[in-house]
Amino acid sequence: MDCQKTIKREISLEGTGLHTGNNVHITFKPAGANTGINFLRLDLPEKPIIKAHISNVLDIRRNPRRTSIGMNNVHIHTIEHLMAALAGLGIDNLLIEMDNNEVPGLDGSAISFTDILKKAGLVEQDASRKYFTVKEPLWEEENDAVIAIFPSSSFKISYTLCYEHPMLRTQYLSLSLTEDSFEKEIAASRTFCLEDEAGDLVSLGLGKGANYENTLVVGKKGIIKNKLRCEDEFIRHKILDLVGDLYLLGMPIRGHIVALKSGHPLNIRIIQKIYEQKQRYELGGVGAVYFAHGKELDIKEIMRILPHRYPFLLIDRITSLEDGKSAVGIKNVTVNENFFVGHFPGRPVMPGVLIIEAMAQVGGVLMLSQAENAGKIAYFMAADNVKFRKTVVPGDQLVLEVELTKARSKTGQVHTLAKVNDKIVAEADLLFVLVEA
Repeated sequence: MDCQKTIKREISLEGTGLHTGNNVHITFKPAGANTGINFLRLDLPEKPIIKAHISNVLDIRRNPRRTSIGMNNVHIHTIEHLMAALAGLGIDNLLIEMDNNEVPGLDGSAISFTDILKKAGLVEQDASRKYFTVKEPLWEEENDAVIAIFPSSSFKISYTLCYEHPMLRTQYLSLSLTEDSFEKEIAASRTFCLEDEAGDLVSLGLGKGANYENTLVVGKKGIIKNKLRCEDEFIRHKILDLVGDLYLLGMPIRGHIVALKSGHPLNIRIIQKIYEQKQRYELGGVGAVYFAHGKELDIKEIMRILPHRYPFLLIDRITSLEDGKSAVGIKNVTVNENFFVGHFPGRPVMPGVLIIEAMAQVGGVLMLSQAENAGKIAYFMAADNVKFRKTVVPGDQLVLEVELTKARSKTGQVHTLAKVNDKIVAEADLLFVLVEA
């Protein structure tokens, strides 16, 4: 079995964010096995940590032309080139400290990240590397762009690029991705944009740190004030972005990706589907992860806290848990839910009372995870200010946010929100009483 890897020693670099133009100092530090890739914002008072994971990806419509993660209004922008370098080097665990909100753009590729991490040295850890093997074909499409993944025993990407531009006519490249092939074939390819797009990007407040050296600007007659590192650098960079986005699953993938004109929006949508498949087949996948400022609990950990079991256990995973403060849970709604058999079976809609119950279960985890409440049971006693704003249907992922508002020795009150695609579908104030089991 392959072993997990981190770096041998901490190492730093400094640069400017491609889109915000913010100067940022970034330090890479070794991290323990099974902790994953975590970003820490040194510039904020609480020094929050954000896990590089699909569950924390920000809405691409509000953060276009890049991949960003965030939690509780704390954001990290443009992580895809760094994530690609980590995937390419096979680094599983790393703490990334930053003093601003965007990863530096450097030369617009992943090669500088690759070089500095190799300089820090890589070390194997006493834990087996976890892979997710795609079980069945998945695909997403939008207009004339398509991305799909098929079962495979290795990681392979076949990409077709096609723009209405003389320099970006149809190109095709298929690669089996290994640490060696990534560094030799993909890592040095730089980000690009069309000259006609530059004005629109500036009007959106983007590209403040971009220049002709770190971004290939494609004019009508060729590359402006720069030259290609290889003839098909454009398609290689598209593959680089895809590699970085896919690593947000939290582990390497075994599968064959086939993409036509796919960019960050479709990349994120396919990785979300892969994650849902992983959840479905592995009931939450890897074990609970504990780190300095929060906890992530899988289904097994949840069942150690809550007495609920199928079919009434309505949360799949806790993505964030701050003792005595807040928790965020996930419920993946599938067409196989037992309540769809009788609740509007011709047009399945998740019952509102079960959305409230799912929020209450996350609230229960929040209170019962505290040491002083070990061995107790949290009974759901009352609900106030209940509002249902949108229906929840098969295929939706409920993000259940809970904040503790009042806490006493025998009772607790929480404010809860249920969201789908970052839009509120329900909210309520819930009251619990704690009793000895």
